[in-house]
Amino acid sequence: MVRNLCEQAFDTPAPETPPGLPLLPVCGAALFDDRGRVLVCKRPEGKFLGGLWEFPGGKVESGESPEYALMRELREELGIEVRPCCFTPGGFVSHAYDEFHMILMLFICRIWRGVPQGLEGQEIRWAALTELSRLDMVPADLPLIPQLEAIVG
Repeated sequence: MVRNLCEQAFDTPAPETPPGLPLLPVCGAALFDDRGRVLVCKRPEGKFLGGLWEFPGGKVESGESPEYALMRELREELGIEVRPCCFTPGGFVSHAYDEFHMILMLFICRIWRGVPQGLEGQEIRWAALTELSRLDMVPADLPLIPQLEAIVG
């Protein structure tokens, strides 16, 4: 599947990133439950890319490591506690939006404390990995789907 996606990419012109866009480091989590489903969140209407699904996570603040930023974000967004020792690298994306260039690091996590809830008003749902490509996902998260499929299977 990854090969097919890459071959299809040659059917469109190569993307050009405008010079001078600020870099935005972001971390995300592919939280897998005991049934092999992954948690996704729907961005609230009115926010940038509102109404689209994404992996939970957020911006890495100045002075934070991606792992500690992810711990903070998952506590704030979902009310769960995680620890960096429970993270496995799950994927990486470099994606240009109009206003910034996002560097997204995705971590796989299967162990946490608490029950995930949308604490910021966002809808959440558990989805099979194969279902993600049928959801309206944010553009930066789309390349992470085949990366996760290659790792998790």
